[in-house]
Amino acid sequence: MNKQQRKILVTGAAGFIGSHLVDALLANGDFVVNLDNFNNFYDPDMKRHNIKEHLLHKDYKLIEGDLRDRSKLEEAFSCGPFDVVVHLAAMAGVRPSIERPAYYTDVNVNGTQLLIDASINTSVKRFVFASSSSVYGGRSGEQFLETDRVDRPLSPYAATKVAGEQLCYVAHHTAGLPVMCLRFFNSFGPRQRPDLALPKFYRLIESGEPIEVYGDGSTKRDYTFVEDTVYGITQSMVVDFSGYEIINLGRSQPVNIIDMIRTVEAVTGKKAQLVYKELHCADVPYTYANIDKARKILGYNPTTSFTKGVKAFVNWYENIAPSRAASYV
Repeated sequence: MNKQQRKILVTGAAGFIGSHLVDALLANGDFVVNLDNFNNFYDPDMKRHNIKEHLLHKDYKLIEGDLRDRSKLEEAFSCGPFDVVVHLAAMAGVRPSIERPAYYTDVNVNGTQLLIDASINTSVKRFVFASSSSVYGGRSGEQFLETDRVDRPLSPYAATKVAGEQLCYVAHHTAGLPVMCLRFFNSFGPRQRPDLALPKFYRLIESGEPIEVYGDGSTKRDYTFVEDTVYGITQSMVVDFSGYEIINLGRSQPVNIIDMIRTVEAVTGKKAQLVYKELHCADVPYTYANIDKARKILGYNPTTSFTKGVKAFVNWYENIAPSRAASYV
């Protein structure tokens, strides 16, 4: 290991965004430790497939375990000291969190605190926390600014992300831990988990099954290609910084759900069957990132259009066949 090589701990690094981040870090020459519990929220085999190349790399170490397991945290931090901890691990999903609020709080809040404690105790130089656009709650019309109120989350998942940001601030205020809280806006692309809109809609269109559209079709999401999200993360790890910041990572070009479906139709050459349902109480009407702060602090400039990103996803999806049948349905 050369003297310039960074040591980085990434939690949840076998998942969608995490595995893409590790691709970038290993390509940069970093030493990466992945702490991941491979939970069954979706097929763990997908996550194992994501990291199969990482496992062959000399600068990669996998520690399989839960954030809340202190012995696993100790094992992970024994590989340090770390220049950066990137905390991506979480119980995901807005709607599922309504069914298991206590569990989501335990994992996303208590687990985050344990990770922060270990980071402080081992003098981690920078902590990057994966927050979410869901913290903004129900909004109408305007861009989301980092200075907006976030005291009206619509789901337990969103509430845990607000709490995570606050725990990070306390760690900075009381212990001087430098923290970047990054609010991700609807990342999409290859390796995306199968319950989200793009992979679900693509699969249903391909199979000729109906798509359930919640609301009147006017809901919008600020879909952000995963490579743009990863660029924002890697920049948050290198910019000159010693404080506490919250930064939006979006594309700032929301797409409504009907246009999304029409894009998938154009890529597949097939027509979707739509069935309209009442909007779910946990669903926000739209997400729309103001990214001026990200541009200024991180030099962030998303470059991948929604259509190009959809094509990249479809290309990946088609190339994982036939194994997708077991893991991606």
